[in-house]
Amino acid sequence: MRQALSRSGRRRALQGGAAAVVVLGLLLWWVLPIGEDEPSGSLTFSTGVRSGVYQRYGQRLEGALAKDMPEVSIQLRTSEGSQQNIERVATGKADFTIATADAVATYLQSGKPGAERLRGCVRLYDDYIQLVVPRDSGIRTVADLRGKRVGVGQKGSGVLLVADRLMKAAGLDPAADIAPVQAGIDTMPARLADGRLDAFFWSGGLPTGAVQELSEKFAIRLVPLEEALVTELQAAGGSTRYYRSAVMPADAYLSAQQGQAVQTVAVSNLLITTDRTDPLMTEAFTRTVIDSRDRIGREVHSAQLVDLRTAIYTDPLPLHEGARRYYRSAKP
Repeated sequence: MRQALSRSGRRRALQGGAAAVVVLGLLLWWVLPIGEDEPSGSLTFSTGVRSGVYQRYGQRLEGALAKDMPEVSIQLRTSEGSQQNIERVATGKADFTIATADAVATYLQSGKPGAERLRGCVRLYDDYIQLVVPRDSGIRTVADLRGKRVGVGQKGSGVLLVADRLMKAAGLDPAADIAPVQAGIDTMPARLADGRLDAFFWSGGLPTGAVQELSEKFAIRLVPLEEALVTELQAAGGSTRYYRSAVMPADAYLSAQQGQAVQTVAVSNLLITTDRTDPLMTEAFTRTVIDSRDRIGREVHSAQLVDLRTAIYTDPLPLHEGARRYYRSAKP
């Protein structure tokens, strides 16, 4: 009798232990999801022109990504700017990039390869359009560029896109009324200082290092871009609706502005990818961009302007599912 009871007790004990193991396993599965805790693999991040804000931001972000995603191999690729960046991501030559909203909208409207696969991750910071001239120049408006040698950005840049549009809004034909020089921010400042350019356009966060350095060794001035130009731009419809009037604060470039705020045009920057990118990777990338804001912002001021409350608004692109997961879990 005792032996039968003992066997029955052992059986119940074993059953109870098995049940406990099952419950513990379920709890661990719930708290620590197996196989989806960290992204792995490789990614390519297309940045921008050397010495431009995209490139400087990408270099700082690379370190933060490497720390947050140790199982991911990260490669940075310089580029000519927004237009080339978008093409690279859309066609699978890069996984993530930064581009201006107007350039993204233009790519979508043109129906170029891969346009339908583009997705947004983060609305980052605004680019400010900067028309830079020597301080003693007679150029006071965009219309005054007629007959001048003007740096308009590289072929695949967002600078070229907006520079052409601004000149058309001012009544100029960019191909006939000026001598256009397709160059990037890595060479335009030196060309202006050497007298090989009369003016150059730049679209970037404030302050852009190359413009700051130029202002400290060569007397320059920023030409105001009047609100009437924005009205004319927006009248064209389509992707031009992403331009807005803005003011460069007086301390953006102290030497150049001499205490004066400057009227200009602004357009937002977006971190973009495609629907091909793994949601886990995109969620982690988005988290790092937000979490590293203050740390990177100490070296690249524009990074400080990333705001969790507005980051989710990636118009004209739908939000990537991985980014959506992050925003659902994040607290403003």
